[in-house]
Amino acid sequence: MKVLLLGGTSEARELAALLVDTEIDAVSSLAGRVERPRLPAGEVRIGGFGGVDGLRSWLCEEAVEAVVDATHPFAGGMTANAVAACAAEGLPLLRLARPGWAGEPGSDAWHWVDDHDEAAELAARLGGRPLLTVGRQPLDRFVGPLAGHRAVARVVDPPTIEVPDPWTVLLDRGPYTLAGELELLGEHAVDVLVTKDSGGTYTWPKMQAAGQLGVPVVVVRRRGARPDGSDPVESVPDAAGALRWLRGE
Repeated sequence: MKVLLLGGTSEARELAALLVDTEIDAVSSLAGRVERPRLPAGEVRIGGFGGVDGLRSWLCEEAVEAVVDATHPFAGGMTANAVAACAAEGLPLLRLARPGWAGEPGSDAWHWVDDHDEAAELAARLGGRPLLTVGRQPLDRFVGPLAGHRAVARVVDPPTIEVPDPWTVLLDRGPYTLAGELELLGEHAVDVLVTKDSGGTYTWPKMQAAGQLGVPVVVVRRRGARPDGSDPVESVPDAAGALRWLRGE
């Protein structure tokens, strides 16, 4: 069996290591949006496929027999392309999706929103020193509503947009610790945390820190590959489950 592993997440790296250990032929594909990505074990390709048609061609040329989509929960474009390409080629597709934070302690007190525009407008009303942990790509959606706020934008790579003068840009990546997040929120006098429902443990400490300090939290909720928010493919929450699926167990 040859497997295409659409990666970029910690779960994808864990699965790639398992596939190498079990000698399953796999190629991990990274989008290439991060300048210094954490590379998984085994064979790796970096860059897009050229939409659904490009992905279909690549799957045929490489004689791929199964696809595991372990991209970030908010990588909607790649997920939709994988669904369409695998359906067209008749290939089995699995979604390796870490559980979200909706059921975690304190989540019922968070401000849940549908998109980044709504998050920006709400954050502007809730505080004057927001911490933005939504990634680099959506930052332009926050510039207008938060132009006069002393926002702190934490990103892995430098923003590609011009950020407002009052903003502070922090280049950093997880995993984070509770002590470190408490220090960060205190140092910058953060009065509202803006994030998205990424799930997992790497960035969970910021949610704990906000809860301990009584800082309001704005969370962009996940959206499924279908308009109603559901997922059209089978899903597992961890790498071990994905390996069992590939083995037909």
